[in-house]
Amino acid sequence: MTHRERLICYSVISLVLLFVLCVTVMSCQAQPLTRTDFILGTVCSIKFLHGGNQKLLDECFVYLRQLDDAVSANKEGTYIDAINKSAGREAIQVPEEVLELIAAALQYAERSNGAFDPTVGPLVKLWGIGTDAQRVPAPQELQAACALINWRDVVVNTAERTVYLKRSGMRLDLGAIAKGWASEHLAGMLRAAHVTAIIDLGGNIQLVGQKPNKKPWKVGVQNPFGERNNSITILTLDKPMAVITSGVYERYFIENDKRYHHILDVESGYPVDNGLVSVTIIADSGIQADALSTTLFVLGIEKGLALAEQEGVEAIFIDAGHRVYTTPGARLLITDGLDEEFSFGAQ
Repeated sequence: MTHRERLICYSVISLVLLFVLCVTVMSCQAQPLTRTDFILGTVCSIKFLHGGNQKLLDECFVYLRQLDDAVSANKEGTYIDAINKSAGREAIQVPEEVLELIAAALQYAERSNGAFDPTVGPLVKLWGIGTDAQRVPAPQELQAACALINWRDVVVNTAERTVYLKRSGMRLDLGAIAKGWASEHLAGMLRAAHVTAIIDLGGNIQLVGQKPNKKPWKVGVQNPFGERNNSITILTLDKPMAVITSGVYERYFIENDKRYHHILDVESGYPVDNGLVSVTIIADSGIQADALSTTLFVLGIEKGLALAEQEGVEAIFIDAGHRVYTTPGARLLITDGLDEEFSFGAQ
């Protein structure tokens, strides 16, 4: 099964589970409007539970397609493609939204001291994980790619709306924040139209609006060792939030019995190997949750918990030993306990 086929299969299962939760717990409208498409390198699904119409749903996907055509690092002719091709030579003028997205990515790079770095592009391209070109690069290739990674070498001129990469060979890649940006924008559109909805962008969940019955939202935390229909616990949320996970099970390949996943360490060049298998962020902001899910995974449990507290978000870490570590607030959201295979780790 190809990466794209696996994504479609997982997302369909995930959407079915969300629908079951919706019907049995949330008392949604009889026939929710739903649409699914492959955009932003993943399967994107939006379900209107209350309010809205087909025209609004289609407008959501028009926006997703436009954003993908603007910021994908893997497509010819996007603004990110133009910036990368002009690295070390000239600045590229971009639309306001693209400029704001890049500026947001750089802010998280600064706040995480580079654990989150949107200039990871040379490594992403070198590994090619999730593409037909995926492979384990040679050590000298990794060293050369890592030397090109430094968010401080991105020059953003807000007055002229330009972006410039200081060194030839540098590459922006916004894959760790673009889906969160998109879900937050869509949530704003739907709130303005008084729609209750579930936005699922490749497993990045953004809840919108209040359910008619006023009951809490219920969102499962994926079991990183199981199928997509297998949760380790259910979160009970008293308001609509973003629930976004980064994990080793999302995109990977196996070579010589070793798994190589897509969350890359910009220091070594290899996939992060710190004992974690997934990190879930619960936050009001989709942008914040998306960026921090990757960042906290890279930082590990101790430093990740500290940054989560500093950022004011809730976080759930799962390690390879089936142990679960949480922020104090996230522990309170786990109202039904953990699956029997998992236990809370000492903190």
